[in-house]
Amino acid sequence: MRIYFVILCCFFAIAISSSLYAHGVRGKTGKGGIVISAEYTTGEPMSYAKVVITAPDKKIPFQIGRTDRNGRFCFYPDMPGKWKVVVEDGIGHRLEMNLSIEHIEHFETSENIESSLEKYISKYLRAISGISIIFGIFGCIMGWKGYKRNKQGERIK
Repeated sequence: MRIYFVILCCFFAIAISSSLYAHGVRGKTGKGGIVISAEYTTGEPMSYAKVVITAPDKKIPFQIGRTDRNGRFCFYPDMPGKWKVVVEDGIGHRLEMNLSIEHIEHFETSENIESSLEKYISKYLRAISGISIIFGIFGCIMGWKGYKRNKQGERIK
């Protein structure tokens, strides 16, 4: 009896604690920033090329990423000064630009876009969770019945 109670308490503790730490996400869309467009001399875009952006008077990169399929990369500087942008395609082509940012524009944002964590939990995970709960409840019931039968058998002897 005691072991089933402990197992049941552990099950509920895990179920409750996982739901307490779940949270959604929030995002914003905005206008502004700097758009880098990298292309070869033939006019073909430098698709998926590595981009390293370094802030003024900094040694570590401000941002690292890749261009999109059209050779574009967007970033939003957070301080005025001379920014260094390096775009490399990995086969020997390198574009290096120095941008002089004099003032920071205000970031125009739209309304918040919120998304609940529940939207991203797959239907398979929900099905597996439901089946697990059913088996857990069935196991507790069968354990209780076995305990009762065992207790009754001890009385008869």
